[in-house]
Amino acid sequence: MNYHDKNIAVFGASEDPSKYGYKILTELAANGLHVYGINPKGGHIKGNTFFTCLADVPTKVDIAIMVVPPVVLRGAVEQCVRAGVREIWFQPGARLESAYQAAVAAGIHAINSCFMAENGFW
Repeated sequence: MNYHDKNIAVFGASEDPSKYGYKILTELAANGLHVYGINPKGGHIKGNTFFTCLADVPTKVDIAIMVVPPVVLRGAVEQCVRAGVREIWFQPGARLESAYQAAVAAGIHAINSCFMAENGFW
């Protein structure tokens, strides 16, 4: 699939290069994708400022990639439902059955897999 015409939010964006929230965001940006970091603490990397919540992103987001602890997944999915996100990728380590089911119940295409590996970025 061509993701260059999609807006992608990375929940769990991080300023720490050892974290997947950093690795995913920077790799997608380096590949020319429209990517927005979401982190309630804020922050920034390589000129990309993080948004504290999805509602603050200045454009409609099509896809969300979850790189957050399971304890906060339900809240992240609720943000996606309110924003009209159509696809959520639950990365390994960022999975919770109730969050997955909430996404599906809202009509969101939910995927329990690594976005980066499945789409040839890694």
